[in-house]
Amino acid sequence: MQRVISTRASTEGEERTEFDEAMRTEFAFELPRGFVDGSGRVHRRGVMRLATARDELLPLYDARVQENPAYTTVVLLGRVITSLGDLPNVDGSVVENMFASDVAFLQDFYRRINAEGHTRIAVTCPQCSHRFTADLAGGRLGES
Repeated sequence: MQRVISTRASTEGEERTEFDEAMRTEFAFELPRGFVDGSGRVHRRGVMRLATARDELLPLYDARVQENPAYTTVVLLGRVITSLGDLPNVDGSVVENMFASDVAFLQDFYRRINAEGHTRIAVTCPQCSHRFTADLAGGRLGES
């Protein structure tokens, strides 16, 4: 399910403009390696929502973060990932058991959707210098 909200309230009888575009609040992703659960099943596809100020503040009160500030990433990602494969719940314990390459992917994905509002990047072919965009939320490694 993709949630969208209007960025501006419309008044009755008012014409809609380009400023009335719906804002995406959830973004699908596919992990490069995938999370392996206790039964050996691999979960790759998931959804991350935009972070709120509360999402970024609450980890500061977490005892694990106070003991080790590097744990902030684990707690924060556990709050904003709304689904991952068939897992019934995603939290910090799931994130802390992911492969490092998947956590790095999710950190970059989080930064892109929260700071830039999209998952597209500009790419230039090293051989022919052709410029195009690729979507980081796309498929697995080598796919877009």
